[in-house]
This record gives sequence, C-alpha cells and structure tokens, in this order.
Amino acid sequence: MKILVTVKRVIDYNVKVRVRGDGSGVDLANVKMSMNPFDEIAVEEAIRLREKGAASEIVAVSIGVKQAQETLRTALAMGADRAILIQAAEDVSTDIEPLAVAKLLRAVVEAEQPGLVIAGKQAIDNDMNATGQMLAALLGWPQATFASEVAVEGEEAVVTREVDGGLQTIRVRLPAIVTTDLRLNEPRYASLPNIMKAKKKPLEEKTAADYGVDVAPRLKVLKTVEPPTRKAGVKVASVDELVDRLKNEAGVL
Repeated sequence: MKILVTVKRVIDYNVKVRVRGDGSGVDLANVKMSMNPFDEIAVEEAIRLREKGAASEIVAVSIGVKQAQETLRTALAMGADRAILIQAAEDVSTDIEPLAVAKLLRAVVEAEQPGLVIAGKQAIDNDMNATGQMLAALLGWPQATFASEVAVEGEEAVVTREVDGGLQTIRVRLPAIVTTDLRLNEPRYASLPNIMKAKKKPLEEKTAADYGVDVAPRLKVLKTVEPPTRKAGVKVASVDELVDRLKNEAGVL
C-alpha cells in the first residue's frame, strides 16, 4: 500500500511571532521556518506503518513556495521515499487556502492512487483544521480525524480519535483520510546519514497550473494585530475576599 503524507512549511513553533508594523500580516523576515508539528507526526506514523509491513511506499507532498523543498527534504530524511512539491505561490507570505490545497491534493491522489492519506489535523500558522475534511469530501473517501492511534487491518483502518468526551474508536474502509493529533506518536529525529541520503531521493516539482487548479484567495485579511498583553494577577488574603472579588469586580459569580 502507498501512503501519501502532506507537509507544510510554517514558522518554527519555538519562534515568537511578530506582527508587521503596518498590521498587514506576520513578519517573516529572517524567521526560522520548519515542518508543521502535526505534519511531523503524520510522517512518523506513515513510517511506523511501513515498518509494520502495512505500507510499501511513502510519498510526501507540500504545496506552497519553492522554499518548501527544505521541508520535503526533512520528510525524506525522516524516511519518506519520494516527494512532490507543488509551487502555488511566489511570496513566502502568501498562504494557500484550504479549499485550493484540497483540490490540488485531490489531483495528486488521483495520479498517485494511494491507499491512505495522512495529514496533520491543522497547521500552526492559520489553525484552519479544514484541509483533511475538504479532501475527504472532494474524493468521497471515509475520514478519521484527530487520530491518537492508527492500525491497518486488511482493507480497513482502525482509528482511535480524540473527541470532547474522551476517546472514540472507529473503523474506516481504505482508501481513507486520517488526520493526526498530538498524542499519536513522537516524531523521530533525522540522522546525519539519512539527511545526506535525502538529498539523492527524488523530489518532483509541479505547479498549480499543471493540475488546472485556481489558487486565487477567496478570503482577504483586513488587519493583523497581536493579542492584548495579559494583565498581572493579584493576591487575595482569604477565600471570602476571592469570592467577593469574583462576584463584585469580575462579575463571574
């Protein structure tokens, strides 16, 4: 079985995000970029499934700017067999919307015919949490979102999902879409030999026009602002004073 894994280039999660002075967006100048953490989990899960004998090939796909090659090379160094980069933007500040990404992924899926697509549940830059669901709808495939455990059993996948009430285990028929949650696994570090090997693995470059998909944005960001600074807390001398303040000052009781 072939597994298709989606990866996205985002600001590294350790970096403090800064807003441009004119409020037009996030400042990306000289900012460290890396693979979306949820996508790292997706790549790791695909590798583990291959190690268990459930998969024979892993294809990593990224949609965005040319610099996303670095992200794909990371996926290849982790263990993916080959990669596909779909260049859909020239400006690193341009974020391709989920519907356009889903349409491009549908075209890739139709060409590659994978038995399973694994994606991060969301990207940490826009937190849309929509691409996996949109892709499932466009393909007419079953989906299992927020996965914390995945097992392939014959022609089906058994997925444990994280839901508001706890955990839910479902069985979906392959081919299917699975989106990963944080507790699914802990991604491995790419070793130096594997990083060197990744440079020789095939990386195919395409454009959105090659698939006939219009990636023009349908949403317009009017202004970007930083969240308000959190006010300092206060100490109270007793429970009675705390209750009084919550009731009369905060108005939450």
